[in-house]
Amino acid sequence: QVKLVESGGALVQPGESLKLSCVASGFTFNWYAMNWFRQAPGKEREFVAQISGSGSNKNYASSVKGRFTISRDNAKNTVYLQMNSLKLEDTAVYYCKNEIGNWGQGTQVTVSS
Repeated sequence: QVKLVESGGALVQPGESLKLSCVASGFTFNWYAMNWFRQAPGKEREFVAQISGSGSNKNYASSVKGRFTISRDNAKNTVYLQMNSLKLEDTAVYYCKNEIGNWGQGTQVTVSS
């Protein structure tokens, strides 16, 4: 059974940093690209970042490029999202997802002054 468990969400002030984690099980982790998405209240779920199975290729949404970094540790079956210079508009529930369509439950990130 596939399981994706996000953690690390918190209430932070603008300009601060936060690191999210997603621990995966139930599939061969290193075979698959992993993604982060987010969804703010009243808005559509949007793509944030993607990393290839090996970790060698990454891409980002324009809104987070230069501020967020996606990474993975295949020995720990974990994907990370390092978020720097957080803005009010980064407030959302953040979800991890594998390339075969499995989603985690999400972790809340709130940026507030």
